Amino acid sequence: MTAQTCPRQHQRTTMEIASLEPSLYTVKAVFILDNDGNRLLSKYYDTELYPSMKEQKNFEKNVFNKTHKADNEIAFVEGMTIVYKCSIDLFFYVVGSAQENELMLMAVLNCLFESLGQILRKNVERRCLLDNMDGVFLVVDEIIDGGVILESDPQQVIQKVNYRADENPLSEQSVAQHITDKLAMTSNVSPLTPHPPTWDILSLLGLVQKTRMLQI
Repeated sequence: MTAQTCPRQHQRTTMEIASLEPSLYTVKAVFILDNDGNRLLSKYYDTELYPSMKEQKNFEKNVFNKTHKADNEIAFVEGMTIVYKCSIDLFFYVVGSAQENELMLMAVLNCLFESLGQILRKNVERRCLLDNMDGVFLVVDEIIDGGVILESDPQQVIQKVNYRADENPLSEQSVAQHITDKLAMTSNVSPLTPHPPTWDILSLLGLVQKTRMLQI
């Protein structure tokens, strides 16, 4: 007699196999917290993971509480694989699924950290990060797009960020629009930001000054 498979058991097995299949969408979220666990920057690429702001912040607080005093670089929280790194008063987190390769996530984390180190001239601390938030967003977007890893080489990231800066039209109007677009993303930026974001590579004041010089 041939054994028959229960339909419900077969469905569960199929779902389990599907969950183990490799996916391009490696990164579920990236966020940066200060040493009190407050959000400074966050980007969630899986809209079904934590759809509301409250759920995201509760997750971040839970992750922070379980990692900020630990000596490890990898944690497993709420079914997620998390790699993290701290620097002075900042904590950097990259989140993947439970089945995700930790080495891939760590490559993203290291690329983010080293790229920001160059942007911030090795002053990877809270105040400097907030003063250069515009550049931080550009770095994150060059490394990850919709959860897909685009780049893991910090030098390539910096070159692309510089290229994007150079190709922007040098007008006061475009600079103002760029600021407006970034400030519109207030859901992802800490309310503690002291003033509109600036950054070394693409100094907004430098852009305006350069524009005026070119117009003379």
